[in-house]
This record gives sequence, C-alpha cells and structure tokens, in this order.
Amino acid sequence: MSTAFSALGIQPELTEILIQQGISAPTPVQKETIPLLLKNQDVIAQAQTGTGKTLAFALPMLQHINVNKDQVQGLILTPTRELALQITTELKKLAPAYSVRVLAAYGGQDVEAQIRKLKHTPHIVVATPGRLIDHLTRGTVNLGKLSMLVLDEADQMLHMGFLPEVESIIASTPRARQTMLFSATMPGAIRKLAGEYMNNPADVQIKSTNVTLDNIKQMIVETTDRGKQRALVELLQLHQPYLAVIFCRTKIRAKKLNEALQEQGFQSDELHGDLTQAKREQVMKRFREAKLQMLVATDVAARGLDVEGVTHVYNYDVPQDAEIYIHRIGRTGRAGQQGVAVTLATPYDSSKLASIEKGIKSGIDRKTIDRDGTLLTGGKSNNASALPSSEQSSKRARGKGGRSGGAQAARSESNNTNRLKNNRTSQNPWESSDRPTGDRSRSKSGGRSGGRSNTSEGRSGGRSGGRSGGRAIGRSGKGSGRRP
Repeated sequence: MSTAFSALGIQPELTEILIQQGISAPTPVQKETIPLLLKNQDVIAQAQTGTGKTLAFALPMLQHINVNKDQVQGLILTPTRELALQITTELKKLAPAYSVRVLAAYGGQDVEAQIRKLKHTPHIVVATPGRLIDHLTRGTVNLGKLSMLVLDEADQMLHMGFLPEVESIIASTPRARQTMLFSATMPGAIRKLAGEYMNNPADVQIKSTNVTLDNIKQMIVETTDRGKQRALVELLQLHQPYLAVIFCRTKIRAKKLNEALQEQGFQSDELHGDLTQAKREQVMKRFREAKLQMLVATDVAARGLDVEGVTHVYNYDVPQDAEIYIHRIGRTGRAGQQGVAVTLATPYDSSKLASIEKGIKSGIDRKTIDRDGTLLTGGKSNNASALPSSEQSSKRARGKGGRSGGAQAARSESNNTNRLKNNRTSQNPWESSDRPTGDRSRSKSGGRSGGRSNTSEGRSGGRSGGRSGGRAIGRSGKGSGRRP
C-alpha cells in the first residue's frame, strides 16, 4: 500500500507496520529529514518536542542496517534512561521488518546482563553516555564498524554536562559515518559540536509561530513560597488533569511534594535520580497505564519523556531558563494534541520569568487564585505576542477501569492587570490562617471514577475531588541510582 511515507522513500516492510500502528502521514520534521537521511546526508534537525523526531531517524536507520553483518552499525545517544527505553521500544516495534537486533544500554541496569546481551552483537545500540563509556572501557562494545550515529536531545546532553563523554564516544567511532543531531533548541555549544564532528550537515529547522509549542496554553499563577502547595492543590482540583507532570527543582522537594499529594488522596508518585532503576521503570509503567494521575519529577529524570495523554504540566518551581522551560512544557501538547502548562511563581521569581519570556519570544498570561479556588486573570507582558487560547477539551478513554479524562482549563473572571509584585510583604490569600476549608471530602473506595466535571465559578467551599482511589503506591525500593 502506497502512503505518504512511501513517497519519502520508506520501504513497504516499514510502511505496513506504521499503518498497523495508525501512522499514515509524516510530520513536518519527518518530511524534511527522512529523504536527506536516506541519501546518507549528515543532518542537524531542530524541532520542538512531540513532533516525531524519533521516527525521523529510526526509519532511515533501519533501512540502512545490513542484518548479514554482526556489527554495531547504529548508535543512538540519549541523555536519560527513560528516553533510551522509549526509543528502544519504538525501534523494537519496527525492527521485525528486517530482523534487526536492538539493545538498550543505560545505568541502573545489571551491567553483567548487558554484557551477555552484547555478546550477541546488536545492530543498533541505544545508550546513555555514562553506561556506554563503561562498556567501551570494559571492551564489551565495539564501535569500529559504526556507520550511523544519532545524538538525540543533544542540547540536554550538553546541559547535563555530558559533553566530555559525548566527545570521547565520537572519538571511538569511524570518521566515515553518518551523523544525525536532533535537538529542541540550538545553543552555540551544539553548533560548535556539529562543526567539529559533522560533515557538511543539512540544517533542518521546523519552526512554530512561537518558540514554545503553539498548542499549549501557558499561564503563570502568582503565589508565595508558603502558599504554593495549597495553590497547586487548588489547581489540580480545578483542572482535574487526566495525566499531569509536576516539576520540582530538587529530588528532596519532589519527594516531599509527592508525600503531601498522596496524603490528600491524589494518585501520584515521584521520579528522580535517587530511585533504583527498577523503581523508576515501575513508576513509569504505572503512569503510562494511567494507574497514576500525577508524576512529580525532577528535570533530569523526566527529560524527553513521551507519554500519551499528558494533559497538564505544572512547574512547581520556576525553571532556571527558557531552554529548560521549553523542555518541561513539551511533555504535554504532543503529536498535535492540546495541553496546558502552569507555572507557580513567587515575587522572587520575577527575573527568571522575564528571562523565560524573552527566550520564548512571548508573554505568558498571569493569573491569581482566590480563596474559593477561582482563577482571576492578571494580564501579560506589554510587548508580548498573543498566546494560543485553545484548551484541552477532548476526553480520552484509556480502557483502564473505564476512566476518561480531559483538561478543562480555568475561565477568565476579569481582565484586570494584577502582576507579580516586587513588594515581598504582599498578602497572599493562602497564607491566612483563617482560610475557609469547606467540605473537601474524597472517596477512598477503590478505583477512580470516570466522568469528571467542574466549574471555576460559584465554588462556595463544598467541592468534590471527583476521584476515588486513595493513596498511590508504596514507597519501597529506593536506592542510590546512578546518573544515566
């Protein structure tokens, strides 16, 4: 069957599998890069998260593999274990078309088990830099016959300090190779790396109207350090996210916030570097299966995650810069879906927010939240361009206990111009000890109920959480997980 992928040069063996997966039309980054990669051209591709970069390099790589040679012919470097697992999963769906052997090598796994698998010589290795350096030092992997190298999420690998490892790995590969570099942002260090190690690369840039994804509704909710946790809880009850990722600055803050959410009956768990690899995989499996509603994560652990159905991202702590902000909010609004990204900001965060808005070339709507949990409009930067106002309205049925969900974003109540105040003594409604509590009962009877509804007006205290299910998962199995 001829498809749009066939027109790009993808062979029938692969297009048939794509059709079975419901993929019939290539994304813009796939349209631009696949023909170039099939011609063995080096490529630098800049595209936002959730735009189909994995298939853009996976399809040409699989077609170029010679299965009659027991050699590592393709290497894909990624910054995190979770991203390595994601890419490996996608490759293994397609690999049967040519009987290609694929292996993931990342920290936290039993290295001896990886060594045994490497003896069967995979055609493609998907690895994190640290673990691959380990195998190169041991002599358990040979890159001497490598013909294709992919640096995925290259900006994040450099941001995480992996440049020396990446350069050491590249030095272990033949100079006559095809190099593919994929990144959401393109800082100067990436351009320098490309100039040193790539051969006249084609430059592909897939641009959206704004630097951040156009189908993500972004907002800043003004609060204080003391009121931040309560504000988050109010937002979660207001939005009723189907799946949400909540970003914290440190592992300790992620752990404490997750414990607080569980105490209030939310189905949540944490993801950070202190968890064993087995625990991290268990958490991600439950999140993908929608058995968890909220994932409280650090940047390193959640970077590059692609989970279907994430409707909301909450920045519990403001990211350090625009680059991290882009990667965080890119966990939602993927593959053409709509998403909501909320940043909880205190008066101390004003300079960071200004830097982020400058970096994304757009202002972000400001809102405040009153004692009744109602969001009030606050305006945006004077020189900001308009942001998309579309919201996640479609409900997704996952077949997991009949649960369905959808993002119902808050309505604007007024059009005043409340902004972050530099006056740090300003009163926040959540700091008062006489906050009305109302009747916030939560059912604890088992699975979470399906159809949810909520409004932001007229909330007088009695509010149903709309979910049942008690606390999410036990907290066993933690250890000193090593960096990817």
